[in-house]
Amino acid sequence: MLFGLHIIDLAIILVFIVIMLFIGMKAEKKNKDTNDFFLAGRKLGKAYQFFLNFGTSTHADQAVAVSREVYRQGIGGMWIQFLVLFLTPFYWFSTFFFRRVRLTTIGDYFTERFNSKFLGGSYAVFTLLMALLGGGVGYMVAAKTMVAMTPKPIEACTPAEQRSISEFKEFRALRTQLAAGLSADQKIRYDQLSDKDKKHELHSFFSYTNELWFYLIFVLVVGLYTMMGGFRAAAITDAIQGILILIFSLILIPAGLSRVGGFSGLHANVPDYVFQLFGSSTTSEYAWYTILAMAMANLVSIVAVVTGMQTAGSAKNENTARIGMIGGMFTKRVIMVFWALAGLLAIAIYGGTLSDPDLIWGVMTNDLLLPGAIGLMLAGILAANMSSLGATSISYAALFIRNLYKPFYPDKSEKHYLTVGRIVIGFTLVGGIGIALKVDNLLTLFQYIISIPAIFGASVWLGFMWRRVTKWAVIIQVVACLTIYAIIPNIFPSIPSISHNPAMIVQTEPRETTITTKALQSDVDAGKAVKVGEKISKTVTSPPVGIFFDKVARENPDDLNSPKVGVDRFHAEIWVISWFGFDLTHLKKAQLVAMRFFFDALFPFLLLFLLSLITKPISKISLDNFFAKMHTPVQPTPEEDEAALVKARANFAQFEKEKMFPKSNWEFRKWKRLDYIGFFGSWALVGCVILFLWFIVSVK
Repeated sequence: MLFGLHIIDLAIILVFIVIMLFIGMKAEKKNKDTNDFFLAGRKLGKAYQFFLNFGTSTHADQAVAVSREVYRQGIGGMWIQFLVLFLTPFYWFSTFFFRRVRLTTIGDYFTERFNSKFLGGSYAVFTLLMALLGGGVGYMVAAKTMVAMTPKPIEACTPAEQRSISEFKEFRALRTQLAAGLSADQKIRYDQLSDKDKKHELHSFFSYTNELWFYLIFVLVVGLYTMMGGFRAAAITDAIQGILILIFSLILIPAGLSRVGGFSGLHANVPDYVFQLFGSSTTSEYAWYTILAMAMANLVSIVAVVTGMQTAGSAKNENTARIGMIGGMFTKRVIMVFWALAGLLAIAIYGGTLSDPDLIWGVMTNDLLLPGAIGLMLAGILAANMSSLGATSISYAALFIRNLYKPFYPDKSEKHYLTVGRIVIGFTLVGGIGIALKVDNLLTLFQYIISIPAIFGASVWLGFMWRRVTKWAVIIQVVACLTIYAIIPNIFPSIPSISHNPAMIVQTEPRETTITTKALQSDVDAGKAVKVGEKISKTVTSPPVGIFFDKVARENPDDLNSPKVGVDRFHAEIWVISWFGFDLTHLKKAQLVAMRFFFDALFPFLLLFLLSLITKPISKISLDNFFAKMHTPVQPTPEEDEAALVKARANFAQFEKEKMFPKSNWEFRKWKRLDYIGFFGSWALVGCVILFLWFIVSVK
């Protein structure tokens, strides 16, 4: 053993790292200019597009997020990530848009579509800041998995660490007794420990792993092969990493099923309401309307994800891009079913014994797998994060060069731009470490990632389809949404007059609900039922939750007279809705979450429509030049492609017959046979994936 890991596992990880660096060195020789480095020369075929899309969209943090939410909320918790299933058919069109527009970055899109270098630069600045958030997610998941795989024995813990572990066990025991009733002293102690738990002061174990050193080594490896090989290296390594992602997604399942006694044992140890695909608002934060709201917000956001333009743009043509995208995305959707099953197995094996649900994947790996398999698991998690971080960091570098640096230094050599791009890659990778060290909750980061890209996503969707949307409408909408979605939520918690304000730390009313469910083995052991599966009644206690703040807790949990304070994110969207006099205290957590995400999805479009009608439109010539590209298929060679665009721009009126609404400001193209096949075929695949999920949770 070395650093808490078996020498075999360390050897597997080192071999994986050496292979990644070797690929980066080989790919570097083919990078002649920025087009090669940022877009792989726009020559990637269907196979590379498949692995590129699968790799860049499949992160280890998503696996951990799905399993942790299933562990916390039941199978309905998987919708924190699985809601993207309903978005997949729309990639058939967004990928088409991104390849037809023939640009390098989404910043280029804002510059060209709205005749505004300011908007292109603003998107670049915004996305580079978001890069720190996305990098932080990847680092945090990899580190938490390593932390869970290298636990300290209790005798190696400090006195303070031992006290934290002891108090967590006490809190878990009191929480188990909550439904049956607590004495007055127990209730006081429970509230005290609950506040400590909300402030992340309770732990189920501590680890040998030093997270800072782990982050620095991880960044060094990703940075080296990415800075050498560029987007081509990212595409090649994604093919290898895709296989490792499949391994890490599946390897826990047989070991977990063996531990609990197969699917029948799983159902005997997990309440039946945990298997509801669409959790009820009584027992879950993911009711059907919550899932709908989050899906809508995510649909708005998907076109503002930084890698979208480059992933599609690196394909030979639009059909290659479409097939690669849909194939990669649906492979990911199937894999997510196994992530959810891992969460169900964690419920059966560990119950409520973990203080931090983010640790589930690492705890299961350390508990269920043998040396060698643990190394493959860790290599798979590193691979999933590296594939995402590598491709996105290249996209960030392209944004910086094209939309911030080149406008001020337009006449530099290609070698100079490549050097600057590599420096930016290093900066974005290192910057994510700060986020990973500051934020401890994966769910908090995921909810940011769902809503914040909608700030720019609405104008991307509308800009492709409606000629009337204007530059100033986009600028005002972006400023307003940035304030509500990002600035206020991060600033208000640090202002004492707000975080301590009684009107701001108001909570929902507590609830007790009686449900009918099937008895578990634990119910039989406790004398509450005669046999497993017998129908019994249980009381489900729903504690109060913060309305404007994510959590409300005592400032000093050890002092019963300490004032309450708002903790974590401030929900500015719900605050704005409250201005209209709505009473929110009677709502459930699922309803509050839905309200927030409906606002995130719809508010940007409302602003854009209203503001575009009262601001100056963009010139017809500029719009004709832009939309001529959208109506002209990508040609086999750059020379043929340029000739086709010149011809299209010279006679834009010819495209009126291709529009669904001729002589209007709407640029919807009439659907062709391939559009119908791709879109509705994707919906058929959505149905197949849901049937597969239903089968997995139903089999006994």
